[in-house]
Amino acid sequence: MADAKFTGIHHLKLPVSDLALSREWYERVLGYTVDREFPDDDGVVRGVGGVLPGAGVPVALRQNGEAAAGIAGFDPVSFAIADRAAAEAWVAHFDALGERHSEIRRASRGWVVDVYDPDGLTVRLYSAGDDAEDLTNQPGYAHTV
Repeated sequence: MADAKFTGIHHLKLPVSDLALSREWYERVLGYTVDREFPDDDGVVRGVGGVLPGAGVPVALRQNGEAAAGIAGFDPVSFAIADRAAAEAWVAHFDALGERHSEIRRASRGWVVDVYDPDGLTVRLYSAGDDAEDLTNQPGYAHTV
Protein backbone atom coordinates (compact mmCIF):
# COMPACT_ATOMS: atom_id res chain seq x y z
CA MET A 1 0.00 0.00 0.00
CA ALA A 2 3.00 2.32 0.08
CA ASP A 3 2.02 3.90 -3.25
CA ALA A 4 -1.73 3.83 -2.69
CA LYS A 5 -2.51 7.21 -1.12
CA PHE A 6 -5.31 9.69 -0.84
CA THR A 7 -4.58 13.28 -1.80
CA GLY A 8 -7.75 14.79 -0.37
CA ILE A 9 -11.49 14.76 -0.94
CA HIS A 10 -12.61 15.21 -4.55
CA HIS A 11 -16.26 16.05 -3.79
CA LEU A 12 -19.20 15.20 -1.59
CA LYS A 13 -22.44 13.90 -3.09
CA LEU A 14 -25.67 14.27 -1.15
CA PRO A 15 -28.88 12.51 -2.20
CA VAL A 16 -32.06 14.58 -2.51
CA SER A 17 -35.63 13.65 -3.40
CA ASP A 18 -36.50 16.89 -5.22
CA LEU A 19 -33.52 18.47 -6.96
CA ALA A 20 -35.11 21.88 -7.59
CA LEU A 21 -36.35 22.21 -4.01
CA SER A 22 -33.05 21.12 -2.50
CA ARG A 23 -30.99 23.28 -4.83
CA GLU A 24 -33.02 26.33 -3.80
CA TRP A 25 -32.67 25.43 -0.12
CA TYR A 26 -28.88 24.92 -0.27
CA GLU A 27 -28.49 28.18 -2.21
CA ARG A 28 -30.71 30.22 0.12
CA VAL A 29 -29.72 28.69 3.46
CA LEU A 30 -26.06 27.77 2.98
CA GLY A 31 -24.92 30.07 0.16
CA TYR A 32 -24.42 27.17 -2.29
CA THR A 33 -23.37 28.21 -5.79
CA VAL A 34 -24.07 25.80 -8.65
CA ASP A 35 -21.43 25.70 -11.37
CA ARG A 36 -22.45 22.53 -13.25
CA GLU A 37 -25.47 20.41 -14.05
CA PHE A 38 -25.56 16.67 -14.69
CA PRO A 39 -28.21 15.53 -17.19
CA ASP A 40 -28.99 11.82 -17.42
CA ASP A 41 -29.03 9.99 -20.76
CA ASP A 42 -32.59 11.23 -21.30
CA GLY A 43 -31.42 14.85 -21.02
CA VAL A 44 -33.15 15.49 -17.69
CA VAL A 45 -30.93 17.22 -15.11
CA ARG A 46 -30.93 15.07 -11.99
CA GLY A 47 -27.78 16.40 -10.36
CA VAL A 48 -25.89 19.63 -9.80
CA GLY A 49 -22.42 20.42 -8.56
CA GLY A 50 -21.16 23.50 -6.85
CA VAL A 51 -19.50 25.00 -3.82
CA LEU A 52 -20.36 26.17 -0.35
CA PRO A 53 -18.42 29.34 0.48
CA GLY A 54 -15.26 28.44 2.38
CA ALA A 55 -15.98 24.69 2.56
CA GLY A 56 -12.98 23.83 0.41
CA VAL A 57 -14.58 20.81 -1.28
CA PRO A 58 -17.14 20.70 -4.10
CA VAL A 59 -20.61 19.50 -3.15
CA ALA A 60 -22.97 17.69 -5.51
CA LEU A 61 -26.69 17.19 -5.06
CA ARG A 62 -28.07 14.12 -6.80
CA GLN A 63 -31.71 13.23 -7.16
CA ASN A 64 -32.24 9.87 -5.46
CA GLY A 65 -35.35 9.77 -3.29
CA GLU A 66 -34.69 6.32 -1.86
CA ALA A 67 -31.18 7.23 -0.69
CA ALA A 68 -32.37 10.59 0.66
CA ALA A 69 -35.09 8.88 2.70
CA GLY A 70 -32.56 6.34 3.94
CA ILE A 71 -30.29 8.96 5.50
CA ALA A 72 -32.94 11.36 6.81
CA GLY A 73 -31.95 12.36 10.33
CA PHE A 74 -28.32 11.36 9.74
CA ASP A 75 -25.32 13.72 9.55
CA PRO A 76 -23.06 12.30 6.84
CA VAL A 77 -20.81 15.36 6.76
CA SER A 78 -19.82 18.14 9.14
CA PHE A 79 -18.77 21.47 7.69
CA ALA A 80 -16.11 23.35 9.63
CA ILE A 81 -16.82 26.75 11.15
CA ALA A 82 -14.42 28.91 13.13
CA ASP A 83 -15.72 29.04 16.70
CA ARG A 84 -18.72 29.61 18.94
CA ALA A 85 -19.19 33.13 17.56
CA ALA A 86 -19.53 31.60 14.08
CA ALA A 87 -22.08 29.10 15.42
CA GLU A 88 -24.04 32.01 16.91
CA ALA A 89 -23.92 33.84 13.57
CA TRP A 90 -25.26 30.76 11.76
CA VAL A 91 -28.06 30.39 14.31
CA ALA A 92 -29.01 34.05 13.77
CA HIS A 93 -28.96 33.44 10.00
CA PHE A 94 -31.17 30.34 10.31
CA ASP A 95 -33.55 32.21 12.62
CA ALA A 96 -33.83 35.10 10.14
CA LEU A 97 -34.78 32.59 7.44
CA GLY A 98 -37.18 30.71 9.69
CA GLU A 99 -35.17 27.49 9.28
CA ARG A 100 -35.38 24.75 11.88
CA HIS A 101 -32.06 24.12 13.60
CA SER A 102 -30.59 22.71 16.78
CA GLU A 103 -29.28 24.70 19.68
CA ILE A 104 -25.54 25.24 19.87
CA ARG A 105 -24.04 22.25 21.67
CA ARG A 106 -20.65 21.34 23.01
CA ALA A 107 -18.79 18.79 20.92
CA SER A 108 -15.81 16.66 21.90
CA ARG A 109 -13.82 19.77 21.11
CA GLY A 110 -15.63 22.82 19.87
CA TRP A 111 -19.24 23.68 19.16
CA VAL A 112 -21.91 22.12 16.94
CA VAL A 113 -25.13 23.41 15.38
CA ASP A 114 -27.34 21.43 13.01
CA VAL A 115 -29.75 22.55 10.31
CA TYR A 116 -32.02 20.22 8.35
CA ASP A 117 -32.38 20.12 4.57
CA PRO A 118 -35.75 19.50 2.85
CA ASP A 119 -35.26 15.72 3.08
CA GLY A 120 -34.38 15.84 6.78
CA LEU A 121 -30.66 15.29 6.26
CA THR A 122 -28.75 16.85 9.15
CA VAL A 123 -26.22 19.40 7.92
CA ARG A 124 -23.78 19.78 10.81
CA LEU A 125 -21.64 22.85 11.38
CA TYR A 126 -18.74 22.00 13.69
CA SER A 127 -16.31 24.56 15.05
CA ALA A 128 -12.63 24.00 14.47
CA GLY A 129 -11.46 26.71 16.87
CA ASP A 130 -9.72 26.40 20.19
CA ASP A 131 -12.39 28.33 22.11
CA ALA A 132 -13.94 25.32 23.83
CA GLU A 133 -12.83 22.85 26.43
CA ASP A 134 -11.58 19.52 25.07
CA LEU A 135 -14.09 16.95 26.34
CA THR A 136 -12.46 13.97 24.59
CA ASN A 137 -12.49 10.83 26.77
CA GLN A 138 -15.23 12.17 29.04
CA PRO A 139 -18.59 10.39 29.33
CA GLY A 140 -20.83 11.17 26.37
CA TYR A 141 -18.00 12.35 24.11
CA ALA A 142 -15.49 10.75 21.75
CA HIS A 143 -12.87 8.44 23.23
CA THR A 144 -9.34 8.12 21.94
CA VAL A 145 -8.39 4.66 20.70
